Amino acid sequence: MTNPNQKALTHRRVWMLAGPIMLSNISVPLVGAVDSAVVGRLPEPTAIGGVALGALIFSFLYWGFGFLRMGTTGFIARAYGADDQTALADTLLRVIMLALVFGGCIVLLGSPLINLALYLLESSEAVEQLTADYATVRIWSAPATLCLYVITGVFIGMHNTAKAFALQLILNISNVLLDLWFVLGLGYGVEGVAVATVMSEYLAVSVGFILLRKQIGEAVTLLSWPRLFEREALFALMKANGDIFIRTLCLTFAFAYFTAQGAKFGDSVLAANAILMHLQSISAYALDGFAHAAEALVGSAYGAGKRSRFKRSVYLTTLWAFVISLLICMLFWLFGESILRVFTNIPSVLESAMIYLPWVIVLPILSIWSFQLDGIFIGTGFTREMRNAMIASLLIYLLALSFLIPAFGNHGLFIGLGVFMLVRAATLCFYYPKVVASMPVEKLSE
Repeated sequence: MTNPNQKALTHRRVWMLAGPIMLSNISVPLVGAVDSAVVGRLPEPTAIGGVALGALIFSFLYWGFGFLRMGTTGFIARAYGADDQTALADTLLRVIMLALVFGGCIVLLGSPLINLALYLLESSEAVEQLTADYATVRIWSAPATLCLYVITGVFIGMHNTAKAFALQLILNISNVLLDLWFVLGLGYGVEGVAVATVMSEYLAVSVGFILLRKQIGEAVTLLSWPRLFEREALFALMKANGDIFIRTLCLTFAFAYFTAQGAKFGDSVLAANAILMHLQSISAYALDGFAHAAEALVGSAYGAGKRSRFKRSVYLTTLWAFVISLLICMLFWLFGESILRVFTNIPSVLESAMIYLPWVIVLPILSIWSFQLDGIFIGTGFTREMRNAMIASLLIYLLALSFLIPAFGNHGLFIGLGVFMLVRAATLCFYYPKVVASMPVEKLSE
């Protein structure tokens, strides 16, 4: 195994890691757009709502298991940086087993999970039936989806984001082609969209396992059942994943609360907020490339105890994230109205969106610090501190909104979101010296 810390840490290397992730993330919205376009050609208009609600159910369900990707990256990056083949092999097998167990549980609990989701998401009877048809098929993708999270985390942790990008491309392109074939070609309707998604995810995960065959083969060769199920190691893995899960729930609640509060200002403002938050999501997708690069570079440097490399990893990834955030701000500033017109031509919605656009223009520069710090804390394994920082940030965010919304209305809602991003960064900065100080003294020599 080649030690990643022997490679020169340059601007080019940062881009080699961040670039594929940025391209991969940009491709994600394409699938949703194609799904909508395909079902939009079906004779029943309720099909669009059925697929939209079904996709929403699985977005929330699978996002909750995002810890499998993030936690895996941190553990793999530290073992990879320390050149510890045994730890890397054991971690690889543990996270694959964890993904399969969770995926199997989702399939077994499919019916009650779908019924609960339909109960919470009130809609017309026709839309609910189509959503149920979609979800009943899509639920079978759970093991593949969660294994894809793990495989992606392994590739990022081992500084091979090009393979993570390749998997995402295979997933998205096959999904699009199968969508067109099953729905427009064979006339399978809503179920065809779900079948296309399931098949594309199993295709992608199959390719993922093929790409990982060398590492899996080495892991099996080094396999020791007592060591694999060592209580302390399993506890550390579950604890880290639990911390990230709680952090993700808090983040999900913060954005859901934003949407719920925006709904109080009328349909036009609600629609405008949804479009503006979509722009924020797109910028986050792009900037996440550098956060993922930080996870890999910082994690491997931390695992090897290379303090100077650790600090340079933090500096270079954050520098480029800052530069790209400025470019995104300028893009929204110069072309904001044109971009909004792509999303809507409804005068009232467009007018509302233009009023609040300035807040979205500045959000990338406010958000980038928390994104990067998340990457640093995931890479180094300080998930408890990241969890605590997120809980504190959520409480401050809710408190701030209780004053800002009555005083400034929807403007106050966006101000609160900016405060949330800055407080996330500030609370993580509070713990950052602890991360640096924790590096073992005996490993500080370069």
